[in-house]
Amino acid sequence: MATSAIGPGFLTQTAVFTGKLGAAFAFAIVVSILLDIAVQLNVWRVIGVSGMRAQELGNRVIPGLGWVLAVLVAIGGIVFNIGNIAGAGLGTNAMMGLDAKIGGAVTAAISIVFFLAKRLGGVLDRVLVFLGILMMGLTLYVAIVSGPPVGDALRNTVMPEKVDWLIITTLVGGTVGGYITYAGAHRMLDSGKVGAEHVKDVSQSSVTGILLTGIMRVLLFLAVLGVVAGGTVLDPKGNPAAQAFQVAAGDLGLRFFGVVLWAAALSSIVGASYTSATFLVPNTPDKKSLQNWVTIAFIVISCTLFLILGTAPTTLLVFAGAFNGLVLPIGFTMMIYVAAFRSKDLLNGYKYPLWLIIIGIVATVVAWILAWNSFSGVFDLLK
Repeated sequence: MATSAIGPGFLTQTAVFTGKLGAAFAFAIVVSILLDIAVQLNVWRVIGVSGMRAQELGNRVIPGLGWVLAVLVAIGGIVFNIGNIAGAGLGTNAMMGLDAKIGGAVTAAISIVFFLAKRLGGVLDRVLVFLGILMMGLTLYVAIVSGPPVGDALRNTVMPEKVDWLIITTLVGGTVGGYITYAGAHRMLDSGKVGAEHVKDVSQSSVTGILLTGIMRVLLFLAVLGVVAGGTVLDPKGNPAAQAFQVAAGDLGLRFFGVVLWAAALSSIVGASYTSATFLVPNTPDKKSLQNWVTIAFIVISCTLFLILGTAPTTLLVFAGAFNGLVLPIGFTMMIYVAAFRSKDLLNGYKYPLWLIIIGIVATVVAWILAWNSFSGVFDLLK
């Protein structure tokens, strides 16, 4: 879940918002992390206790709802995967000067290898953990050399100079929106941690995923903040994260950014393709091979479109964002409904904590606000 959330868009988004809000962005990060935890605690628990994937639960609540979710996830997954592969190409270009299309295609091929060989299934999780640690380590280095005003950042976490709720809802959508909401929970089902007896492990894993994402967000924020505080004005229409890394650490910083971007892109390609496939294939042992082939098909289609288009056109990304914005509120409303009213039959009689339902309702309201903002972007595009 953490490595799925930390993609090329995550890096650009964090850099742009840091350039806009400065130290005040610290407050937005803290609030978004708390909302993310509220979402993931509920999603992981409902899926983990029920033993059913999100679309299976949806079809049990309202026939056909699960397939609506599956279509939304698949559409968003394909389009955003084009962006992930494009990000991988830009990462290899920054690392070693390799042509972006070649770098993107090679990265897509590496992703496919993980799903082609059965014995690499267990290796995949370890590779994603390594990539996550690598991204954090390199970003920590840049955060240190950029010399950010840590005191200002800490003060703004509780007494923000400026609060932008639109940015906060955007952060929530970028961390637990779309397919990312279910990436870790569906992977957890594949690991066999199902039922009320695993609730503690499930809760710890969900919070850990969010906290790791939050740590990466904070490190990147500090790295960019040091550059912005030094007087550099980042170009939001260019590559602000790359610019910040280069200003902070010179050519070495640019190479480091290439590694971070490539690692983020590879992990997001895997996460988007895997999660999209889990929405289209039944969760049964005899369908594991089919799920792998559907995952590979997602990567191949995304890579082919990337090679033809070069990257996902802005219009497509906006529409995919709108679909992505619908996945969270529709799916999460269904999760809270199951927790509050269907625990007897769908959660096998599990007594769902009232406090989790309450914070889940608050997060549901935020999710619908995010969806409205998402579709407002589409309406603006059509004007």
